[in-house]
Amino acid sequence: MTARSSPAALRNRAPILKALRPRLPERGRVLELAAGTGEHAVFLSCALPGLEWTPTDVDPEALASVQARRAAEGPPNLRPPARLDATDPGTWPPGPFEAVLCINMIHIAPWTAAEGLMRLAASRLSADGLLYLYGPFREDAVPTAPSNEAFDASLKARDPAWGLRRVEDVAALALEHGLALQERIEMPANNLSLFFRRTDAPPAGL
Repeated sequence: MTARSSPAALRNRAPILKALRPRLPERGRVLELAAGTGEHAVFLSCALPGLEWTPTDVDPEALASVQARRAAEGPPNLRPPARLDATDPGTWPPGPFEAVLCINMIHIAPWTAAEGLMRLAASRLSADGLLYLYGPFREDAVPTAPSNEAFDASLKARDPAWGLRRVEDVAALALEHGLALQERIEMPANNLSLFFRRTDAPPAGL
């Protein structure tokens, strides 16, 4: 098995940790979708040793990369990677999870994947669990950066069902499943961190 590497993952993993650390519990279970190369899973699970981290992906080569990294440098709290297709509930592991993370996925997948992600989070998160999304988005009140416009065009050229999602559409979809957008944080390279919790969950920080 060969571990793959992503320059973007190496660049954004520290800012993602900075955003996540104060919003995650010290102990609990985390489910990561679209783990890709496994670099986020290893880095974050090392930095957050009290959390049992389960990385998942739908791509066999990604799963092999995650496993290779886990074998070489993974901490004890990093679980073996598992196949998960957001559109197929039969592949979803049992909950509850204190957090569900999805980094750079919903724009490189059809909208049905975002719909599946919200159904999964709603059914697998603990009562005060966190859904975290990271990536480039469109926003009605914010001009889209030229680099994100070019990225969006390249995605749609590869697959018309792909492309940057509107924050407003994602928030509306989440709300249909009882998940409210609580925080939006600007990240480097024109990305966003979006934090969702159940509509009946206590406010963040309480």
